[in-house]
Amino acid sequence: MNLSLFPSINASLNAATAILLILGYTLIRQRAITAHTLCMLAATATSTVFLGCYIYYHLHHGVTRFPGHGLPKFVYLTILLTHTILAVVQLPMILSTLFWAFRGNFAKHIKIARLTLPIWLYVSVTGVVVYWMLYRVHWA
Repeated sequence: MNLSLFPSINASLNAATAILLILGYTLIRQRAITAHTLCMLAATATSTVFLGCYIYYHLHHGVTRFPGHGLPKFVYLTILLTHTILAVVQLPMILSTLFWAFRGNFAKHIKIARLTLPIWLYVSVTGVVVYWMLYRVHWA
């Protein structure tokens, strides 16, 4: 597969995850439990596929340097730093949230989900922002 497709694929997977997370949250607020469950499982699937594609791409392509300078580079690196730290933090949180849901312990599920959702959503959205800043804006 052409490696140049991966950044766009990864951004699309992040965008899809963000949409599914918002939809899943909306559905649970409406007490549509089955639809919520399906959305959250789909968000987990898109995040999992993203992670596989991300690892594959970076193992074969390496690092992509930010082409800008000055304030744009500072903003990019700030977003990238928070994105990266929270991406690492979110994985065990997502797994814990799913674990408690599947165990039927919804008190624990809700407690961890209230922390997991905003972090997961932030990581998904900033993943798209990082893509946009790296590949779609011409910083010359």
